[in-house]
Amino acid sequence: MNKRGRPREFEYSSIVDVAMKTFWKRGYEGCSTQDLCNDTGIGKGSLYNTFGSKHELYKQVLERYHEFGIKEQKELLNAPIALKERLSNFFEWALKEDFEKIDQKGCLLINASVESAKNDVMVQEIFSRHVELLKQAIEKVMEEGLQTGEISKKQTAEELASLFLSSYYGFRVLNVSMQNRMLSEQIMNGTLESIFGA
Repeated sequence: MNKRGRPREFEYSSIVDVAMKTFWKRGYEGCSTQDLCNDTGIGKGSLYNTFGSKHELYKQVLERYHEFGIKEQKELLNAPIALKERLSNFFEWALKEDFEKIDQKGCLLINASVESAKNDVMVQEIFSRHVELLKQAIEKVMEEGLQTGEISKKQTAEELASLFLSSYYGFRVLNVSMQNRMLSEQIMNGTLESIFGA
């Protein structure tokens, strides 16, 4: 079967995946339609016919990133290992994302939020949905830790989840802006110590 005969869904998801890398590298404002055409290999007409606008393509990119990201994060949080190890692995995963990718620095959703959430309802909505789902998943894990005795703090699962989440998001913003791995590891270790004790 030739390239033109492939199902549209295949090409659509492939374009979204390539566009994701372009937006990740350049940001929304720094990314022109021509950049997207160059990287995806399709013309402006086809791009607009398929997605309607650069903004709609950006929405598809963020939705896709959110879906894959929350799935990966939940898998780390729900792994069949000790709770402290799960949360440590969660931080380690973020460190790898932020320090070991060359062109794709940081979390795409955080980058998008920092760049334009206050002016773009779509970005704000997707980012808020992601954070809420992650908060629910972390709360569930903290509740489990309180029940099993792995966490012996007096705080509620909701309070512990809020503490973890604020450290995690601050940590990820600092990772991108400062690229200081030693500071990141200090934040990670300090957060885990505040939840589990030294």
